[in-house]
Amino acid sequence: MTTILAIHKDGASVLGGDGQVSLGQQVQKQGAVKVRSLQDGRILAGFAGGAADALALLERFEAKLDEHAGQLRKAAVELAKDWRTDRVLRRLEAVMVLADAQELLLVSGTGDVIAPDPEPAGGGVLATGSGGPVALAAARALLAHSSLSAKEVCEEALKVAAGIDLYSNEHITVHEVRS
Repeated sequence: MTTILAIHKDGASVLGGDGQVSLGQQVQKQGAVKVRSLQDGRILAGFAGGAADALALLERFEAKLDEHAGQLRKAAVELAKDWRTDRVLRRLEAVMVLADAQELLLVSGTGDVIAPDPEPAGGGVLATGSGGPVALAAARALLAHSSLSAKEVCEEALKVAAGIDLYSNEHITVHEVRS
């Protein structure tokens, strides 16, 4: 379980996640990094779910990015197709949140490729993991009622989730990509 949060605002996309790794009722690690920068910093990827499953999917996604000249949406759709139809991949249990400077996407093993509704300020927010709903609500409130940057909103919303969700912590990693 974890919290992954992506925000797009003012020509920047940020993707952040906490660092807790739990196995059953025990915390196994505090400082895991579940957010990666790909394609020389042009693409961001974060994951929730089984670590081995997520890393296998991340490798597949990177191959799709290479195959489709770094086009985020095309690579995400192709990954979702493979994930849903391949016998081995179908068993992987993870969710990926992806971002470039223009858009955010959530990709799941059921074939979902979801872009967020644009916020009133022209941005968008996506979240996943056990603390995802809390982080999503906090981010939406901060975007609507503050002048914080996307990165600041992401950091603060992840802290709120860490204070509520048992499977998230305040060891936060945030990456940003700008247009």
